[in-house]
Amino acid sequence: MPIAVDIDVMLAKRKMSVGELADRVGITPANLAVLKNGRAKAVRFTTLAALCEVLECQPGDLLRWEAGENGHDGEAVDG
Repeated sequence: MPIAVDIDVMLAKRKMSVGELADRVGITPANLAVLKNGRAKAVRFTTLAALCEVLECQPGDLLRWEAGENGHDGEAVDG
């Protein structure tokens, strides 16, 4: 997937467990694990905002685009 999830990095920086983050954000640890491991197909902006609030970070600290994965090389497509 061309979107990488860096929740583990922020958890380590904040010295916070997955369970504590899930509890404070209001999602299940299983759903947080799906997001954290990059298996989520989507994330609600409200969830992303809650993650950022709890972790005191910006969305870009949690998500980043990686060029070249899954056949995408970063070229624009007209359509």
